[in-house]
Amino acid sequence: MQTARRVAFGLLAAAAVASASDVHQLTKDTFDDFVKTNDLVLAEFYAPWCGHCKALAPEYEDAATQLKDKKIKLAKVDCTEEADLCQSFGVEGYPTLKVFRGADNVSPYSGQRKAPAITSYMIKQSLPAVSTLTSTEAFEDFKKSDKVVLVAYIDATDSASTDAYTAIAEKLRQDYLFGSTSDADLIAAAGVKAPAVVLYKDFDEGQVVFSDKIEEDALVAWAKTASTPLIGEVGPETYSGYMSAGLPLAYIFSESEEERKELGDALKPIAEKYKGKINFATIDAKLYGAHAGNLNLATDKFPSFALQDTVKNQKFPLSQESAITAEAITKFVEEFVAGKIEPSVKSEPIPETQDSAVTVVVGKSYEAVVLDDTKDVLIEFYAPWCGHCKALAPKYEELGALYANSEFKDKVVIAKVDATLNDVPDEIQGFPTIKLYAAGSKGEPVTYSGSRTIEDLIEFVAKNGKYKASVSAPVEADEAETPVAPAATEAEEAEATEAHDEL
Repeated sequence: MQTARRVAFGLLAAAAVASASDVHQLTKDTFDDFVKTNDLVLAEFYAPWCGHCKALAPEYEDAATQLKDKKIKLAKVDCTEEADLCQSFGVEGYPTLKVFRGADNVSPYSGQRKAPAITSYMIKQSLPAVSTLTSTEAFEDFKKSDKVVLVAYIDATDSASTDAYTAIAEKLRQDYLFGSTSDADLIAAAGVKAPAVVLYKDFDEGQVVFSDKIEEDALVAWAKTASTPLIGEVGPETYSGYMSAGLPLAYIFSESEEERKELGDALKPIAEKYKGKINFATIDAKLYGAHAGNLNLATDKFPSFALQDTVKNQKFPLSQESAITAEAITKFVEEFVAGKIEPSVKSEPIPETQDSAVTVVVGKSYEAVVLDDTKDVLIEFYAPWCGHCKALAPKYEELGALYANSEFKDKVVIAKVDATLNDVPDEIQGFPTIKLYAAGSKGEPVTYSGSRTIEDLIEFVAKNGKYKASVSAPVEADEAETPVAPAATEAEEAEATEAHDEL
């Protein structure tokens, strides 16, 4: 009896927890009505086995609770149960998050997967593109509503500036909160001459003024620079922002918070000198020290410093043989800007001979082989420990042999590179990753996402390569049984995590 009561109590408790969730579980039967009856919905399309989905779950739940009072709904769809629904929205990987304003207005969620970032992003989506501020109280509340907000001070008769600012706000509403006022007292209190835009922030100097003509390119470039901390911090919530900024990133690694602050403070003059040209940030080596290895630094010797060209994915580590001081870093940065430092390339030796039909590429031969503009190059990025890479290997060798013994032997290259031992310019999220560089268009590789069969790989090369090269594949009994998976399996995600820091 006691056991039965405990089981019953457990089931009731579980049901209570489930019912207490502020995230709405949707199906194909409830989805349309839900998005039609709620003005703003963030929907997560997930799979129960997905490791990244499991990591997102508590953050998503927290965000749903914070947004509940603002009438912003968070929902989720289990794609293993609702495959047709997920397919109808083009879901190709997990988790996929999309913002719904009714059933027909759908846009991808492009923020970070942490509760504060989700909350901030969705609040921005819920507000008008530009919030009109008519009182000191409204202004003060708005100024505190996010880490960074923009306020335009524009005369009521200046419709050109108003229209330009509104158009910019519509495009960038997911990045910033935009406010505007034509109130004479607020303009006077701000100490600016209209038209002007002030970026208010809760770090560094607190506010920056833009007084040029309000035009998209100029204002966007200014806002991006002004909203970036002089000495920031690299972590899970900021990493992708730094990577997409289009500027070199200077990493200051240290295991000590006090040391990071001391080095950061000492480097403010050089960071100020190159603000808008180089981003500077500290990184906690206790938590993310393994990331030093991605920059060709030792992962057991801190403090350390490196610069990364985030566009070309080139690494410039400062030698760890001598003391890492503000003076040494400053000199290194100056030499980097002057073009006096060569990028560090992690590479195995260039093979003296190629012993198989699959060309072995290393860091120092990558450009010569993969970026050869006269050939279609299919390249596999693999890791020696990756089970899926090992399973693919014999088929990939056979694929190479088919092309090597065909009329396309001088036009198509089947290649592979050990991405754990060699620097490559491509952003690799997991193993194996396969890309095709077509002749004549080397700047735009096409990533392969089909099943790992010889026949499908041949079709991919023929469809996306310049030479439309197709060869005959032998029929394999197990190929028809190989599923086409739109998303990584849990094992693949684990392998990707092992290869890359979770920043």
